Amino acid sequence: MTSQSDAHAMKLLDLPLALRLKQNAIVLHSELGLIEDARGQYSALLSNIVFPRGLHTLLAHVDDNDVVGQFRYRQGEANAHLVYLAPTLAESESDTIWLHMLDSMAEQAGRSGAQTLLGEVDPKHRLFETMRQAGYAVYSRQVVWQRAPLAGGMARSTLTVKPEAQDDDIGIAALLGCTIPRIMQSVMGPSPDMQGLVYRRDGQIEAYLAYSEGKHGVYLLPFVHPEVLSEAPDILAAAMQNIDRCRKLPIYICVRGYQGWLENAARDLGFAPMLEQAVMVKHLTAGVRQASFERVDISARGRRKAAANLPMVKVSAEGATGQQAYTVVSDSPKRV
Repeated sequence: MTSQSDAHAMKLLDLPLALRLKQNAIVLHSELGLIEDARGQYSALLSNIVFPRGLHTLLAHVDDNDVVGQFRYRQGEANAHLVYLAPTLAESESDTIWLHMLDSMAEQAGRSGAQTLLGEVDPKHRLFETMRQAGYAVYSRQVVWQRAPLAGGMARSTLTVKPEAQDDDIGIAALLGCTIPRIMQSVMGPSPDMQGLVYRRDGQIEAYLAYSEGKHGVYLLPFVHPEVLSEAPDILAAAMQNIDRCRKLPIYICVRGYQGWLENAARDLGFAPMLEQAVMVKHLTAGVRQASFERVDISARGRRKAAANLPMVKVSAEGATGQQAYTVVSDSPKRV
């Protein structure tokens, strides 16, 4: 593989080249790609130059070929997410430029503070094998389902869902902890940008519907406890009926492999499968296990979601503030 020294952050002078390359890009972030159009002429390509919003775009020249890649990462978060890689290559072309850009983005994400870098890719696409060669591992499979806007064509759900509140943080974290397999919890939670709706039964949070709204659609990421399996269609219907844009824009539901039974609920609500993807993860740091006995803030304020990957152990019934106190045994990252 050629040296990575020629990879650099995109500048305004690079804009014409980047615009040309990204028209033939592979989108690796289904949420952004579907509701915001990650490749379009008016996409978020310029955000890291004009409006810094956590998007990092890199350009490189490799063996007389140009390549562009973008990932999203915000300071203080653990995970970075690939957005797209361009150009798409013919079967006869070498994937050296892809490997070069994947390595460059991993290096930049690690320098920025990310512990992992994620990407969503069709397992039948040749990029799947390239990412495995670049050190990515499959953490889960997912299917993105699509349906038309509601437009009054769905019976009103009898269940009630409400917007998440700060008091819901512990309940949401507990739900995520018991619905997401432990090995996946650090990377499979909802994006900090997502809003959320909660469903309670007998006072307990039994479902959490994270969602994002964009110019081109609404993207739902459901977390539903198996004990309310029979109510899943009504829970999803209630969530869509509480999101205004679902009445006029396409709706997408992402169902991951560990909750595959939600596919039946999606089908019952008129959804059809659109994308089949592998969620691939590359670790940029190594964890060093050590005990930590300090309070951990899992507040949802500032769009920070409850962390499902924090193994909480209750140590007292009531803390000094009248709330339950928790300690955490954490994996402190060590740069490698």
